[in-house]
Amino acid sequence: MEKKSVLERLHETQDKEKEKNYISEQKASELLKENSDSLSHIYGVATFYTMLSVKPRGRYIIRICRNLACHLENADSVAEELKNLLGIGFGETTTDGKFTLEESSCLGMCSVAPAMMINDEPYGNLTPEKVKDIIESLKAGSKK
Repeated sequence: MEKKSVLERLHETQDKEKEKNYISEQKASELLKENSDSLSHIYGVATFYTMLSVKPRGRYIIRICRNLACHLENADSVAEELKNLLGIGFGETTTDGKFTLEESSCLGMCSVAPAMMINDEPYGNLTPEKVKDIIESLKAGSKK
């Protein structure tokens, strides 16, 4: 049986917690029992990577790219529109638990800047108007 890295195990653990999109202290403790890693090592890996979280997040995790290419294409106006529409800042989750807003240093989508990802779905060539349409469709329960 092939031994999996801590990172692989954390991703699997978080994927099983889809409702809250995070790694609970209980789940981290279970990983500790299954493996020879220390709790500090598990926590260190879980807090280093932005795709992992040790606190509950929304059903929709919105990551907006903040790199230079996106900045030059007016990503700030897109970010401000997201904050206004959701009523939260970066690193926060809406009170209904539906949306979490995060910054990303790069999404690898420079050719379609400004860009964001919602969960695993990429969105590019964004404008405040496009963002409004996307968020409204998610709030209504449909996916564009």
